[in-house]
Amino acid sequence: MSDQTRFILNESDLPKFWYNINADSPVPPSPVLHPGTLEPVTPDFLSVLFPMDLILQVISTERYIEIPEEVREIYRLYRPTPLLRARRLEKALDTPAHIYYKYEGASPAGSHKPNTAIAQAFYNKKAEIKTLTTETGAGQWGSALAMACNFFGIEVEVYMVRVSYNQKPYRRVLMETYGAQVYASPSDRTNYGLSLLAENPDHPGSLGIAISEAVEAAATSNGAKKYGIGSVFDFVLLHQTVIGEESLKQMDMAGEYPDVVISCVGGGSNFAGIAFPFLRENLKNGKRTRLLAVEPTAAPSLTKGVYTFDFGDTARMAPIVKMHTLGHDFIPPAIHAGGLRYHGMAPSICALYDAGHIEAVAVRQKATFDAAIQFARAEGLVPAPESAHGIRAAIDEALDAKAKGEKRVILFNLSGHGHFDLAAYESYLSGKLEDYDYPEEAVNEAMAKLPEVSFPA
Repeated sequence: MSDQTRFILNESDLPKFWYNINADSPVPPSPVLHPGTLEPVTPDFLSVLFPMDLILQVISTERYIEIPEEVREIYRLYRPTPLLRARRLEKALDTPAHIYYKYEGASPAGSHKPNTAIAQAFYNKKAEIKTLTTETGAGQWGSALAMACNFFGIEVEVYMVRVSYNQKPYRRVLMETYGAQVYASPSDRTNYGLSLLAENPDHPGSLGIAISEAVEAAATSNGAKKYGIGSVFDFVLLHQTVIGEESLKQMDMAGEYPDVVISCVGGGSNFAGIAFPFLRENLKNGKRTRLLAVEPTAAPSLTKGVYTFDFGDTARMAPIVKMHTLGHDFIPPAIHAGGLRYHGMAPSICALYDAGHIEAVAVRQKATFDAAIQFARAEGLVPAPESAHGIRAAIDEALDAKAKGEKRVILFNLSGHGHFDLAAYESYLSGKLEDYDYPEEAVNEAMAKLPEVSFPA
């Protein structure tokens, strides 16, 4: 297989179980707190937003959770996804490193997001929920949930971050094609959105704000609507582990094992999806793979944020979790990687990062697009701006291996294609793409507004 490029699993190899990191994590989970009382939440509180089956997955310590056959039946539309050896990129870099990428853009919605969207739609349908509300940044999550809800006959309302709503109109069209109602956030449909528009009619929005609007819409519906979430929560990360489980089998087909596993990180879902099964191998079977999360310098929650309890949304309606945060009031610069414009990070990833089991690096927007263009011209695939952050780090790893004259096996998650992001590429190619450093002043202002309470240890 020395010249093989594509490593394709059979449909029979589709995972039958999601992997639950809580079973093996050396770091005990921190409590999830009520945004009003600051006490640990109860299942009754979470049930306002989520069906009970998903809540039980959050608190489960079972190592493997069975994937319902109704979910696997839809997974078969696109899973297992391919693993590819980036041979042409290796040649362009003149590196001794071997570079592999897991291509999640093979899904109908163009990203990894359907892995959890389908599961969430299934469990809500089982609970007889008629409508879901959600947020979306770049539109990958909104597209996936719109598709999944269509399959299960559920209506969906999507609050799309305004800057992305304007930058990526065809993502909105795709969501509407699947049957979703899409609103630019902040919107005039919620009390919180109206309050922000009154202060600034041209507010660019953020994921924290869009989350607030979607949560408000669900929480004030008297039980008629539930909330679908695209990242951060443990059950979302759980559903994404099909990526890593397939990757383990495919790396075995390639006859190699990764020295480093890389993925972009915003809320944490696609990073956890590929990294957590490899982390299990580190923890249980003595492997030593490095796990590298890559974030933008414009919203560097892991590399610059404070590890503390903070609100998951801007309006302080969502549960409070312990995470690396830039402050719930922080509004990131208008980078094209809309899916990474979040002030915090998944608590389980934060705990593992704090304990040294995960590494993180922040990269700038122009350097990220440099890597995206180089990858596209070598491999032919145009990556989503979010995914290109992982490509930047993979190229840097390959160049480091070249400088040191050592072989290195690199695996990264190409979490989505960039076919709806060509306006960003046009900006780059025309020399108009802005670059962003760490927005220290804005972060400091947001951090000053963290709640002054004594959170549990």
